[in-house]
Amino acid sequence: MARMFDKYVETAVPALKEKFKYENVTLIPKLEKIVVNMRFGDCKDNSKAMESAVRELEQITGQKAIIIKAKKSVSNFKVRKGMDIGAKVTLRKDRMYEFADRLINIAIPRIRDFRGVSPSAFDGRGNYALGIKEQLIFPEINYDKVETIRGMDVIFVTTAKTDEEAYELLKQLGMPFSQA
Repeated sequence: MARMFDKYVETAVPALKEKFKYENVTLIPKLEKIVVNMRFGDCKDNSKAMESAVRELEQITGQKAIIIKAKKSVSNFKVRKGMDIGAKVTLRKDRMYEFADRLINIAIPRIRDFRGVSPSAFDGRGNYALGIKEQLIFPEINYDKVETIRGMDVIFVTTAKTDEEAYELLKQLGMPFSQA
C-alpha cells in the first residue's frame, strides 16, 4: 500500500472523525481521484513539441495521458474543431496516493520561493485546484530533455461535502497551506 494511504488511515481518519463528530465511518471524506491537466497553447502546429509534452505528463503521473481535442472552433485563438489542445490524466486508488505523496513531499518543496499553497482554491464542493507553473519540480523530468517549460493543473477531487472538510483532509495528508 502507498505511504499516503497509510497516513490517511492512521492519522487523518481519527482526526477528521474527532473534529467533525462523524457518526458513521463512511461519512469521513477521502480522496476520490486526482486529475492532472496540461494545455498545449504553444504547440498547436508543432506535433513533436506536443508529443514531448504528453511524454513528460506520462512520466510525471506514471499513467498514459488522454489527448483533449477542441470542441469548437475559436478564430481568435487560431483553434479549429478537432485540434489537439491539451492532455489529461485521471489517477485513482494506489497511483493517486503515490502521486499525491510525491507531489506533497518531493515536488512542492522544490518550487522556488515557496511559502505554501493557497487555502482559497476550493470550489465550494470540497474539491481543490492547484496550478503548477513548471514541470521541472518533478524529479522524473530530465532537465536536458525539456524543450519548453509548461505548467499544469492538479485537481484533488474529494468526497467532502464542504470546503472546510476538504481543507482539513488535505491538511492532515500533509498539504502545505499558507497562513494567508
